Formats: sequence, C-alpha cells, structure tokens
Amino acid sequence: MGRENQMPDLLDLHEFDEEALKKESEELLEMRFLTKENAVFSRTEGGFISLKYGEKEYSRVGVYLTFPLTMPEEYISIREADEKAKEIGLIEKLAQLDKDQQEMIREQIKLRYFMPTITKVLDVKDEYGYAYWNVVTTFGTCRFTTRMSGDAVIFLGDSRLLVTDIDGNRYEIPDFYQLSVLERKKLDLFI
Repeated sequence: MGRENQMPDLLDLHEFDEEALKKESEELLEMRFLTKENAVFSRTEGGFISLKYGEKEYSRVGVYLTFPLTMPEEYISIREADEKAKEIGLIEKLAQLDKDQQEMIREQIKLRYFMPTITKVLDVKDEYGYAYWNVVTTFGTCRFTTRMSGDAVIFLGDSRLLVTDIDGNRYEIPDFYQLSVLERKKLDLFI
C-alpha cells in the first residue's frame, strides 16, 4: 500500500474558500473615512471608547496615529480592539469631529502615546555603552537609561529631540536650544 493513500489531502482538511479570501482582501484595501456624519464615538464604563459606524457597533476600539510625530491630529486609524487590530476606518482630521468626540480620541491618544517632555537635564552619565539620565519632565523627576547607539537620541527637526530609553519609553525635548548651555553640554555625547 502506497504512502499517498494513507495521507489525507490538506485541501480536504481545510477547505480553501477563494471567494471569502477575495472579499476579505477587498475590505482590507478599501479606504473608509470616519466623519461626524457616519461615526459616533462613546465612552465605555471601563474608560475605553466604543464606535457606531453605519449599522455596525464596536464595543471597544483602538486609536492609532499614522504619523505620530509629524501629524498627530490627522489620519488617525481606528481599529478593532482584538489581537488582529483590523482597521475600521480613518479620521482624516480630528478637528472635523464634534468637540466631545475630539476629546475622547485625544484621551486615548495620550494613553497610547505617553511621551513626557524633558524640561531640565540634571545629569547624563556614560558608562559601558549606556547613558544614565537624570531629568525633570512634565511629570516630575525621572531617571532612565539609554544605549549610546545612534538611535537613542534623534533630531525630529532643527531643534526637537526624541529620546528613547532601553525599555522603549519615549521622551521629547521640544527645543534643544531652550536648554541652558550646561544642559546642552551634557547632551554632547549624542549630538
């Protein structure tokens, strides 16, 4: 008896539905804009937001910025809150929604993209390939560690800096030149 007779055909085990795959692909490629005319956001009891879009209701949605550093209030992706995070649609400009809807979305953005602003650099020490920072942020005094590699501190413009620590937390220095000469000297390691 040959082996081919003993092994079941994989296509028999998992039916391949070409039409369903094609429909899902078309849905993924379709660009849907969420506006105040077709979408209503609501707060949930747990502090999240839900969405009614057309005839469909989503008990919880995720808010993602497409361009978080350059256009934080434009092209905001609203996605399903499960592990696939399938996109429901885009908010082209946050200002086009009603004020209460804007605030709900901004709250979710602040939670997802928490980024304290560094207001004062107290100290930066370089040891064994790591930099140990002691700073004052908009949320108080903070200590964190970065690698000395080139991607720990990057310029986002002429004077705006983004600092990423070894845990992936991000901090912003909105204007490098607003720091004192002594503080800027402490950042010479990275500039």
